[in-house]
Amino acid sequence: MEPRESWAALAAGGVAGVCVDLILFPLDTVKTRLQSPQGFRKAGGFRGIYAGVPSTAIGSFPNAAAFFITYENVKSVLPHGSSSYLSPATHMVAASLGEVVACLIRVPSEVVKQRAQVSPSSSTLRILSHTLCHEGIQGLYRGYKSTVLREIPFSLVQFPLWESLKDLWSWKQGHVVDSWQSAVCGAFAGGFAAAVTTPLDVAKTRIMLAKAGSSNASGNVLAALGGIWRTQGLSGLFAGVVPRMAAISLGGFIFLGTYEKTRQLLL
Repeated sequence: MEPRESWAALAAGGVAGVCVDLILFPLDTVKTRLQSPQGFRKAGGFRGIYAGVPSTAIGSFPNAAAFFITYENVKSVLPHGSSSYLSPATHMVAASLGEVVACLIRVPSEVVKQRAQVSPSSSTLRILSHTLCHEGIQGLYRGYKSTVLREIPFSLVQFPLWESLKDLWSWKQGHVVDSWQSAVCGAFAGGFAAAVTTPLDVAKTRIMLAKAGSSNASGNVLAALGGIWRTQGLSGLFAGVVPRMAAISLGGFIFLGTYEKTRQLLL
């Protein structure tokens, strides 16, 4: 991959990340509060819907940029192409490695954001300082493992599906898809991936919101899933699935469409 292509992927990914995260922040807040162990109303209901947005605003660009520069570079060195049977595997590996790198930036931002979303009376800076004071740096990485375990299955579904849909649409119309068509493919792929990975998202939310010293604070994903199943059943595991699907479908449209368009402009 040439340096110009790498810089284009980095910049386009960053722009796409900022656009989607800030536009869809209210839906993300509703989803987080639906998944909160204290319940939607006690977590804030529809009040302070932009609580935690500074954390997202700061983390969005480097997070998305890190994902796409990793994704494109890994994809460029592995076998790929619409005619290759290895293509889906290439996209899976590239997306998985992209998520592992991006989560190093995403998790601290998301820990602060989610705690602010369920405590709208507290400022982002106060939550950050409280977390560092009482839990240290490791407190900001609470839920890293559960986030990676959520994001990798999500990307294993979303990105091969997105690339396959683009290839199919390109083949049917006889030329490479436009950015809006890539956005439509991204919306479908994102919504489907969001639905099937919601239980992992609920477990991640419970771990990030858990009080220090509680069982969920240990970060054990299977234990968190088991606890949710025992206390709330299937409805608990799929708490927030509708706003999550809505947010990620729309997010996939904005994120992947903006990425493709920005990258085309830069190249």
